[in-house]
Amino acid sequence: MVLKNKKQALLFLLPALLFISVFLIVPLFRTVYYGFTSWHNFSPNKTFIGLENYKKLLNDRVLWISIKNTGILIVGVLIFQIGVSMLLAICVDSIKHGMRFFRTVYFFPIVISATAIGLMFSLIYKYDYGLLNYFVTIFGGEREVWLTKERAIFMVLIPVCWQYVGFYFVVFLTGISKIPDDICESAALDGIRAWQKAFYITIPLLKDILVSNLVLVVSGCFRVFDMVYIITGGGPMNSSELLSSYMYRKAFMDYNVGYASSIAIVMIILGLALTGVMRTLANKIQSE
Repeated sequence: MVLKNKKQALLFLLPALLFISVFLIVPLFRTVYYGFTSWHNFSPNKTFIGLENYKKLLNDRVLWISIKNTGILIVGVLIFQIGVSMLLAICVDSIKHGMRFFRTVYFFPIVISATAIGLMFSLIYKYDYGLLNYFVTIFGGEREVWLTKERAIFMVLIPVCWQYVGFYFVVFLTGISKIPDDICESAALDGIRAWQKAFYITIPLLKDILVSNLVLVVSGCFRVFDMVYIITGGGPMNSSELLSSYMYRKAFMDYNVGYASSIAIVMIILGLALTGVMRTLANKIQSE
């Protein structure tokens, strides 16, 4: 009977395994191979060149800009997506009426595509007719070029954080609702204040959810592409390039597929390394 159940389980798992193999594992190994080749213009001819692409990466100034910008993005979303969403969840949990309204309002940006949000913010940042400069002129200021070399990556960070704050807000709010009522009631009888409840009860009991969200945020930063491509296109002067957008530019604009594949492998290695670090820290936090 046990053997029969195992065969049935394998039968149901087979379509998923086949799908993962065809669309994930096989492309991954092919990408690893392409990273060791010179492949241009998607031609049928590929030349094996060993580590030449990776040696070139070490001296690629734009790649290091992309890595730096990806790091800025990770720090920004950790502070604003996680921090703001947790703060909003704690504040909304303390109100008696309107919780469903706030949950809907904060979650709403998630249902909008990243492309639409990127287009909206690109219009907001326009110099001549952008909404941001419109309000600046109303209050007596001068129009500014917002997407400059120095602050383009930070202007992209704003819509990225705004879109996903609602998602983590709902996750934290759900976690808060699972906290036993008797703990909060006992604390209320002891005269605990709202900020003390947040720091000494709510946040410690949300430890597991916080750890999961941190891992999701870090891994998600390597998938950000749409907004950068729509708002800045990686410019000006490559100042807002991310690893994802730089890989796309090399593959589909410069048609240097072998070099783009090596960038993809760097993204995978960095993503796995950072995720591993986050999981290690998470295990230490959970064991305390």
